[in-house]
Amino acid sequence: MADVRSGAVQAPGLVAPRRRRRTAEVGRLGPVWAVPVVLFLCGFFLLPLGSNIMRAFDDGQGGLTLAHYIKLLTDAYFAGVVIETFKVAIITTVVCLLLGYPVAYFMVRYAGRWNTVIVFCLIAPLLTSIIMRTFGWTVLFARKGLINNWLVEWGLVARPLRLVDTELMVYIGLAHVLVPFMVLSITAVLQGIDQRLEESAQILGASPWQAFYRITLPLSLDGIATGCILVFVLTNGSFLTMLLLGGGKVTTLSLLIYQQFTLTQEVAFAAAMGNILLLCSVIALVIQLRLVRRKGVKA
Repeated sequence: MADVRSGAVQAPGLVAPRRRRRTAEVGRLGPVWAVPVVLFLCGFFLLPLGSNIMRAFDDGQGGLTLAHYIKLLTDAYFAGVVIETFKVAIITTVVCLLLGYPVAYFMVRYAGRWNTVIVFCLIAPLLTSIIMRTFGWTVLFARKGLINNWLVEWGLVARPLRLVDTELMVYIGLAHVLVPFMVLSITAVLQGIDQRLEESAQILGASPWQAFYRITLPLSLDGIATGCILVFVLTNGSFLTMLLLGGGKVTTLSLLIYQQFTLTQEVAFAAAMGNILLLCSVIALVIQLRLVRRKGVKA
């Protein structure tokens, strides 16, 4: 094809070299455009992260020590907090998966025009401050809250129950915050699964449950893994829910870091706990990258 510019007609052979020259010029400018990004990452991510990592080895006298990590992993109380952190994260992840997968499946297969409404209902709470959402649960489940008033009025209980400041409320609050991340992760994968695969299985004699169990569920494992990793990492870093709804019944590393910074001022010990959480996040990120690469190879 001829290129017409200002009434002049150029031969097709002249267009490709010009495009290659423009591409080469953009390629030469690539490192220059990356400088602001690199400076931003170094100034606001790498340097503070490196400073926090080194602070965990500070013995307070200008030397290096592993005492903070040894104390964290060998002391009975702090080792119990580490175990409690992983327990809370695992239970929350399982709860979010059990709640989120049916919602994601319904959105993809049956919601139809209501899908937008469901997505809005999932995302809308994320636009609200987590403090406001947490206090909302406190208002609902307080001794004179809405739930206890209903239970007493209906004669189901003789006196108000103590629902706030319990371990159960922590899991309810965490699930409320994190279920949308699980749903959106699984929905993205379910949308790419051809529904005709299930229909073909049912034509060949499989029940709807068998078709789901043998076809849809295995094909959606990437979304399940992504959602679980995301919820697990976010749970490890959450402390407001434990602080406001747990009432001291649930103590995790994130809550302990907050207490170390605000109460005891043991910054080096808090940095060591933060590095443990960072290591967990890095491991989860590596697992997710391996899943993505495996999916890319299969494709």
